[in-house]
Parts: sequence; structure tokens; C-alpha cells
Amino acid sequence: MATRGDLKPAKITNLLKPQEVVNFMFNPFEYTITKSNDWQDKKPSGRNVPLVTFGQGGAQSLSLTLYFDSQLAKTDVRDYTKPLWSMMMIDQSKKNRKSNKGEPPTVAFEWGSLYFKSVITTISEKFSLFTDDGIPLRCIVQITLRQYEDAADVPPQTSGQSGNAPVVNTAQVREGDRLDHIAAENNGNPSDYRQIAETNNIDNPMRIPSGTVLRT
Repeated sequence: MATRGDLKPAKITNLLKPQEVVNFMFNPFEYTITKSNDWQDKKPSGRNVPLVTFGQGGAQSLSLTLYFDSQLAKTDVRDYTKPLWSMMMIDQSKKNRKSNKGEPPTVAFEWGSLYFKSVITTISEKFSLFTDDGIPLRCIVQITLRQYEDAADVPPQTSGQSGNAPVVNTAQVREGDRLDHIAAENNGNPSDYRQIAETNNIDNPMRIPSGTVLRT
């Protein structure tokens, strides 16, 4: 599938349901990637500027604007954007290990060499053209994606890419997770938590920040 200008389209894929793909009608004019880190002040001792210590790295965020237009087909433009909204909805097949409740799926934004595995944090849709019956034909979608995994912690993620590099298994720490439970889920042996702690340079297995991606 190509965009209206016969270019290879950017797309967003539901990674829980890979058949659910939103191909963009018009490629983005631009997108913005941001990242922030957590730095904490120490109480100064006779200094004008306090000492700062590094807490943890923050996830990247990707923001972009999407355009959809179904004027030629005279069909409801929401048919094209509905899958984006479903990617914001809770999927019961993806349950949190602590709460046993579902959560929205992870997604992948792909365009050129960029493969951004993430979750959708915000989405808004503005309609600007309608039929006489009030059916929307044109819309602008503002969407923000939050990084789900650090590319440095996983194998190359370019779509369809293969190589001879060994596969690295990872797990993302969620609120309430214990390292022995993560070891049991990924390796089948809860006592492997010591090896996971050593591999990831973890000094205190009881204090791992939520969102940390571990090599298992």
C-alpha cells in the first residue's frame, strides 16, 4: 500500500494483533522525539549550586500529526482512524501480573529506518469536512507515543531485519513485580533471579524502578 503520493507509507501496528495496521494516507511532514532524565538535588553545603545525582533515565516520547481524507470515496473518515482508538483501549489478553487486569497493547511506529516500539499515551481527532448528512470526511489526528523498550537493550528492531546476532530475552519491570517472579516467568526457575541481578548490575533486587527493562 502507498500513500496518496505513491510513497511508502508510515504506519502504526498493534503488536498484540499484528493484522491491525494503520497505514497513513499522508506521511508526516515532521515528528518530534523528546526524552528527559531524572536528576535529584542534594542539599548544598556552602555552594551556590546544589550537587545533582542521577536518578534514572526517562522514556522517549514521539509526537506527530496525521492527516486522513476520505472525500473522494465519500466514506466516513473514522473508518480509517478507528484502529488507532482501539490501540488505546484495554486488551484483556494482556494482563498486568499484579492486578490481573488487562491494559492497552504495545504498538510500533514504522517509517523508513525508524522502528519505535511504544504505547499510545494521548490521541485527539479534529474533523474539518463533512457531507450534507454530517458524516466526517477529513480529520487531523494528534498522537503521542511513549517508548516501551530501549533499542540498546534488544536486538535490531527494523521490520523484517534478520542477522546472526544472538537473541536477547528481555522483561519490563511493572509496579509490584519481584525479580524471582520475573525469573520464573522467563526462565522457568525463580532461583535464576541472582543471575538476572548480576547480568543487569542490580545491587538491590527489592528496589528496581518500574519500567526498567531487564535482560533475562
